[in-house]
Amino acid sequence: MNGDMDLRTALLLVVGGGTTYVAFEHPSLGAALLVGVAVVTLLHYLLKDR
Repeated sequence: MNGDMDLRTALLLVVGGGTTYVAFEHPSLGAALLVGVAVVTLLHYLLKDR
């Protein structure tokens, strides 16, 4: 590994962080960590073969 972050990794981190922040600010959306992990996992599986 040469230390460069690919676009997929950056996208997963940004979307997961944003989703976790929104869930944390609005508790009715669910537990912040659970929502963030679920979104990152879903994106990981959707973008895995690209």
